[in-house]
Amino acid sequence: MKNLVQVAGIIDAEEAKLLSAEGVDWLGFPLRLPSGKDDISESAATKIIATLNTPQAGVLISYLTDADEVSAFCTELGVTAVQLHGDVEVEQLRKLKAKRPDLYVLKSLVVREDNAEELLALVDQCADAVDMFITDTYNPATGAKGATGLTHDWSVSAELVRRSPKPLMLAGGLTPDNVAAAIRQVRPAAVDAHTGLEGPNGRKDLEKTRRFVAEARLAFNEIEAA
Repeated sequence: MKNLVQVAGIIDAEEAKLLSAEGVDWLGFPLRLPSGKDDISESAATKIIATLNTPQAGVLISYLTDADEVSAFCTELGVTAVQLHGDVEVEQLRKLKAKRPDLYVLKSLVVREDNAEELLALVDQCADAVDMFITDTYNPATGAKGATGLTHDWSVSAELVRRSPKPLMLAGGLTPDNVAAAIRQVRPAAVDAHTGLEGPNGRKDLEKTRRFVAEARLAFNEIEAA
């Protein structure tokens, strides 16, 4: 998997259709959030996911930490990829991969100001149990580990890319204005945007989405050609 563009936080079928039409590869659905405030119902997400055609796919973004619960929920939704943002034990990651070899498993690496060594160690520890890592930004003000709208030190993500034997998706405050620079510096296999593509009404904006995809594709092509 490489040169993927993911957009997370899908709120309805209209938004999903817009993103699909603009060439977004993966649509992320954060569900059963710790806050209890999901952007979309599970039934609506299931219906949207069923309409997506390969290579486009729906991705469950989850804070669940139990392999059996994750597996069951993925089956309910009909997804083939799951992005785990909770504090999942390595044993549970291995259990999930053994139980569901069909699932593409992404594990989050949440970048704080001083935890680069911890994240590098985590990569070494669980790379064999996942298919891809995703870096995101911690918000110390709220404790949020995703959808913060904040960037992090991209040199940390770049170091994780160099260290990891598995591909890495870069997330955290990406917008049409900074995604190309981020790709050039980090050299990830994929990028993810959420709040950076939203307009004042909280919906994904067509022009922002179009620019984001175009800038990401351009930068991916550049680093491949280099």
